[in-house]
Amino acid sequence: MSSPQVNPTPPGLGKTARAETTLFLLMSVDGKITSGESDTLDSDRDWRRIRGVKEGLHQYYQIEYSIAVNSLSTGRVMEKIGLNSRTETPEKDERLTFFIIDRKPHLNENGVRYLAQWVGRLCIVTNNPSHPVFSVRSVHDNAEVIFYPEDVNLADLLIKVRQQYGIEHLIIESGGTLNATLVRQGLVDHVMIVVAPLLVGGRATSSLIDGRSLQSEEELVDLKALRLVRCEVLEHSYLRLEYDVINETVVDPKV
Repeated sequence: MSSPQVNPTPPGLGKTARAETTLFLLMSVDGKITSGESDTLDSDRDWRRIRGVKEGLHQYYQIEYSIAVNSLSTGRVMEKIGLNSRTETPEKDERLTFFIIDRKPHLNENGVRYLAQWVGRLCIVTNNPSHPVFSVRSVHDNAEVIFYPEDVNLADLLIKVRQQYGIEHLIIESGGTLNATLVRQGLVDHVMIVVAPLLVGGRATSSLIDGRSLQSEEELVDLKALRLVRCEVLEHSYLRLEYDVINETVVDPKV
């Protein structure tokens, strides 16, 4: 009889070494986290215009405000929600610490300044030596940089978040591609989803987990089972779902 395939959590990356993480996002019933393929289509802007959806959308933002004090996102998400072009001065929220992964960069100098004015502590994670954060931090001393000479090391980043910044729990609010990478690497501990009563569709529309599709049975160890912790019916046909991620995947052999 064949032995089961096992994909254990990498050694040294347990919760005692790195920040514990919760993936938190708003999604449609069919798993979409935006309205379409184009960056001009966005759930934050679009879904508040849809009757039958907009009435309960505030519940997602109420939950977000209560839990997303220390959060991880991306420059692309910040660009998509329009931070690069905002001219108003945001209301300062000293509670917030944002870690923003931005390689390209997607954030321009105005976007970085806006974030620095908004949050108590801003940390740009990049491998781009020309990132605008390097000029902004001379004016805003709450803007910091975690620099990787090559690609961003996500496992190392979560260790730094805990051991250098003293943050034990981090909320992940990123796009489907980064979500997939974090899940595949066993770096997501919990999932909290607010489900909007909406069907979006579209093969190219971003989902909760995107990234590369599995190609073979040997890769089934990269799937992550979930254990339901909470299922709450909210107002206006919304749902709040919470799961623990079982990061040690065991695949039984074929019979």
